[in-house]
Amino acid sequence: MGIKIRRSGNFEYVEEGKGPILLLLHGLFGALSNWMDVINQFRDRYRLVIPLMPIYKKSHVAASVDGLATYVKEFLDVKGISKFTVLGNSLGGHIAMVLAIEDPEKINAMVLTGSSGLFETGMGSTFPKRGNVEYIRDRVQFTFHDPATASDELISEVFGIVNDNYKALRILKIARAAQRHNMREAIPDIKSPTLLVWGLNDNITPANVAHEFHRLLPASQLRFIDECGHAAMMEKPAEFNRILDQFLQTNSKVIAA
Repeated sequence: MGIKIRRSGNFEYVEEGKGPILLLLHGLFGALSNWMDVINQFRDRYRLVIPLMPIYKKSHVAASVDGLATYVKEFLDVKGISKFTVLGNSLGGHIAMVLAIEDPEKINAMVLTGSSGLFETGMGSTFPKRGNVEYIRDRVQFTFHDPATASDELISEVFGIVNDNYKALRILKIARAAQRHNMREAIPDIKSPTLLVWGLNDNITPANVAHEFHRLLPASQLRFIDECGHAAMMEKPAEFNRILDQFLQTNSKVIAA
């Protein structure tokens, strides 16, 4: 089943299903397709909302974690969303934690997978080689444990992004800003029930980063997925969804609040 991109004011987003709200936040090179298996699995029981963050498009939004977090908060205000469970992958997890710090009363629960905010390494931290599709293929495959997860369509999409001057520079600015925006001191203040779902073979935010998040987050639980890289919901969707479903059901009273 396809998904429809909706518009409200200056915002583009996806909204599927009915029920308690799950706010899904994608990463630096993320796209709506990253969450497709989550949408299909949970749309019958939850209202899934995905804002398209202006990461590599011309925008007045500051190229920083705080700038993107402000953008998401403005989107939520426009949509009239005041209570939700937030799921974030990579940079999206970083933004989710900013929301949990700045507007804790709005967060029912939080799910982080491969989140930045403590330590990360990846293609976005240095200016990517342009015009070299094999280099881009190698870096996209680096995101996953199984290189076959990096489809030709995904590689072509990333190749098109990094070969556009404006898009490449904006991604670089955001990546560097995210690396500077370390949340170690703030994370212990997040009291929401939190699920950490981590690929055991994550090369960008390795397993030791997951353990550190677990240590710092007072109400967290950590689940690893073997033979899985940085985007568990894409590489191991069935296992990711099973772990997510258990967490949502265990915390159903909080999430439905």
